[in-house]
Amino acid sequence: MTKIKSVRTRVWNWTGPTVPPTGNFCTNASDVLWDKGDAMSSFRFHQWLTCEIETEDGTVGIGNAALAPTVVKTAIDDWFGPMVIGEDPFDYAYLWEKMYRRSHAWGRKGIGMTAISAVDLAIWDLMGKLAGKPVFKLLGGRTKEKIPVYYSKLYAGPIEAMQTEAEEAKKHGYHSYKMRFGYGPKDGPKGMQENLDRVRAVREVIGDDADLMLECYQGWNVDYTKRMLPKLAEFQPRWLEEPVIADDVEGYRQLNAMNIIPISGGEHEFSVIGCKDLIASNAVSILQYDTNRVGGITAAQKINAIAEAFQVPVIPHAGQMHNYHLTMANANCMISEYFPVFDVEVGNELFYYIFEGDPDAVDGFIDLDDDLPGLGITITDKHLHNFEITE
Repeated sequence: MTKIKSVRTRVWNWTGPTVPPTGNFCTNASDVLWDKGDAMSSFRFHQWLTCEIETEDGTVGIGNAALAPTVVKTAIDDWFGPMVIGEDPFDYAYLWEKMYRRSHAWGRKGIGMTAISAVDLAIWDLMGKLAGKPVFKLLGGRTKEKIPVYYSKLYAGPIEAMQTEAEEAKKHGYHSYKMRFGYGPKDGPKGMQENLDRVRAVREVIGDDADLMLECYQGWNVDYTKRMLPKLAEFQPRWLEEPVIADDVEGYRQLNAMNIIPISGGEHEFSVIGCKDLIASNAVSILQYDTNRVGGITAAQKINAIAEAFQVPVIPHAGQMHNYHLTMANANCMISEYFPVFDVEVGNELFYYIFEGDPDAVDGFIDLDDDLPGLGITITDKHLHNFEITE
């Protein structure tokens, strides 16, 4: 069996045009702070990391990471990359444990786990290419004819603009939509009304026969959310996402126990055991780990098994191919998040400027190719003129 020969990381720094920041387009954890500028600035990411792992026979697997790419690059180059060189990529469970346990003192959350995730994704892409099968076939195969997706842009803004965007998305056949809140505790009762006006406006456009999801991105607190939940109930949201900061597991549990709107979260959890704790404590009704933060596909499959045992649905955060393969192969993952191709704004959009191969949504569904090995993405050179690349 061919062995891993090299690990190459690159940071892609976007230098092309961007959509200028707008106020109140999404609440976030920094909203509690006095800030003269753009409170969302620390959550914008106009960089991305690619991790390419090559075997002795020349096969290359591709992984990626979006969080703190320059720091993650150092972690892979100096620490995790050398751990996998010379190893058989099909020993993925051993390699994952090796990376996890040998960095346990400092790496089990945040940067360390993001780096492990990028390496693990590349290893799964490698395995698929070496086996001549798509990753979802290695994970158990097709559990769905197609994957339903929800339209996930709808950032908070002028009501008319949000309605226009929702109407346009509706024309493309989506059956589910997620919108963001622009106001939180610091904005008081007037901000509450601004939030409610936007939910009402979007619901009017998409109708009562479509799912509507609501995103707080850690920008609220327990008291504010307790006040908002009864007001939001009339709009029948499918879930309320990340109402409080990720570490406030007890807050999540209290809000979920109110049984008014299902509470979702997990995007900013970085471990199998952390996700288990969210599930076992009834802190979330829907789990939304991020595969390129939580330890890659190897960790995600362990979390999927735990969640299924508790009958808690899993809907991985973000679109992107690694999440689609997991969703295709797991019956407990019913739907995928989907961002349309768009000008670079927050940073999610960079995926489409670095990689090719993501499926386009058609009438609210995507499909994966049964004959395309690995994750099914390649690194494109079409937009190189808009990047400065750090080797």
